[in-house]
Amino acid sequence: MTSQAEVIAFLTDPASHGGGAVDRIDTHISVVVLAGESAWKLKKAVWLPFLDFTSLEARKAACDAEFEINRRATPALYHGVVAVTRAADGALSLGGEGEVVDWVVRMRRFDQSTLFDRLVRDGAVDRARCDQLTEAIFAFHQSQPPRPDKGGAKGLAWTIDTNQASMLPHIPHLLDGDTVAELARASHAALNRFAPLLEERRAAGKVRWCHGDLHLGNICLLDGKPALFDAIEFSEDIACIDVVYDLAFLLMDLDHKGHRGMANWVMNHYLDLSGDYDGVVAMPLFLSARAGVRAHVCATMAAAAEGGRRDALVAEARSYLEAALAYLTPQPPRLLAVGGLSGSGKSRMGRELAPFLGVPGAAVVRTDSLRKQLAGVPVLERLGPEGYTTEMTERTYQALCDTCEALLRQGHSAVADAVFARPEQRAAIEAVATRAGVRFDGLWLEAPPDLAAERIKSRKANVSDATPQVLERQLAYDLGAITWTRIDSAPPKDVSLAMGKRALGL
Repeated sequence: MTSQAEVIAFLTDPASHGGGAVDRIDTHISVVVLAGESAWKLKKAVWLPFLDFTSLEARKAACDAEFEINRRATPALYHGVVAVTRAADGALSLGGEGEVVDWVVRMRRFDQSTLFDRLVRDGAVDRARCDQLTEAIFAFHQSQPPRPDKGGAKGLAWTIDTNQASMLPHIPHLLDGDTVAELARASHAALNRFAPLLEERRAAGKVRWCHGDLHLGNICLLDGKPALFDAIEFSEDIACIDVVYDLAFLLMDLDHKGHRGMANWVMNHYLDLSGDYDGVVAMPLFLSARAGVRAHVCATMAAAAEGGRRDALVAEARSYLEAALAYLTPQPPRLLAVGGLSGSGKSRMGRELAPFLGVPGAAVVRTDSLRKQLAGVPVLERLGPEGYTTEMTERTYQALCDTCEALLRQGHSAVADAVFARPEQRAAIEAVATRAGVRFDGLWLEAPPDLAAERIKSRKANVSDATPQVLERQLAYDLGAITWTRIDSAPPKDVSLAMGKRALGL
């Protein structure tokens, strides 16, 4: 019987790949060998509470599944499944004749510097790139079939229990037992609260066959575009989940690495695309479960590591464990309304302040997005006059109030982003906060007309359909008494943002 140590030695031998340089990457369940233009991925012969790769047959099935599942999102990256074989003379080869001793997935090699965990670390991900990534994730989710037999409250209960079971072997030498126990207790308490919502979403088709492991290390740039890879192939319980829970892995990863603003931007662009506002209500539980996954994965990797590498993984595992518990105690919800004429900078102000109002930040509810969601058109498609009738505007503002109130009553902060040109519109959004029993803040942004017009002209790929002509009409409005905090948005962005933060007591 061939040991995996021999197979790994063969795969990492430059002679097996024509003599070129070879790099090796280890995870807790795989070995990836980079050689030439290919990457070869071997499943480790391991057993964990959520998988069993101890048999050759199981590893073959997992390789086949990985190839088929990952081609859904990134077909150009996955080439096939190849046998590692032993010839009559005892030599191992890739795809040769003789006995099959193991299996590997062959992938197209990509530049490791394009991994998103490195791009984010190096400051090479701007908001345009975040939008591209979010759009790729949303398109992937939309393309996948619903799985109403999975997910829901039962699915999250399985995840909570599996996380705890995976942490238990690492107590007390790597993880604190009291913290693990408290996390399980608090997670089940949160699950009881969110269970009705999770079940509604499951019945509504929001549970799909997703990626399942959507952290920054499983996203790269391929041919200049964000590409998702290494989706979960070994467990439908892990992969067939709520679409927002899938997204939450990326949000948690960004937040944990100190990029809450980026996480909030991604979340809100996903909301613009999907209109799936109730998906963020269970975000405390989603983020906590994702941090719990990373905690036990890091602990498992630490148990097999040595020296400085082990110390770093232990610290990371403990940090994720603490974060998992902290996510379950969110700050009280509050409502911020940001108004102003087109080009005043209100949408930018709302997006900039949202990360300070929760984790991973408030949901930004925009009339520009709601109007198109109600019309059933993509958010970047321009609406004709029929989208701006008095009736449609009233429907849009009512949807704004209803959406914000639903979020607030479920404990999640909201930012209402609209022109709010009429006093009754401003009064209506203030009344939402009163009914929900939360703090309200209103900001009114102002900019000189010529500056506002220039901002409108310079917009690219913007949800708003406003033009300089629209602004001209708005300038003739009778706004009534403005009681919200006025902010001059003509100064540099950081100056006006500082004014907004002061007005909110941040």
